Amino acid sequence: MAGTLYVVATPLGNLGDLSPRAADTLKQAAVVAAEDTRHTKPLLVHVGSRADLVSFHAHSTDRTLERLLRLLGGERMSPSSPTRERQR
Repeated sequence: MAGTLYVVATPLGNLGDLSPRAADTLKQAAVVAAEDTRHTKPLLVHVGSRADLVSFHAHSTDRTLERLLRLLGGERMSPSSPTRERQR
C-alpha cells in the first residue's frame, strides 16, 4: 500500500490560527517531517498528535530523505513547512 503525503500549512505564531482540517491531518499522520522541530513539537502537542517527528530541511542527509521516501511506501506522512527543492 502506498503512503500518502499531506502538505500542511502551519501558523507562524498563534496556534489558534491552525485550521481544523490541518489539525485533523496532523493528528492522523504517523510521521511529521518538519524544518524546525523546536516549533513543530508544541504544535503537535497542541493538536494531540502522536506522530513521529523527523527533522527535514535543506541540509538533511540523503539517509534522512531515503527514510522518508521508505515511509511513504505505506505510512501517512505530513511535512509541516513549505517544501523546498532539494539540490544535489
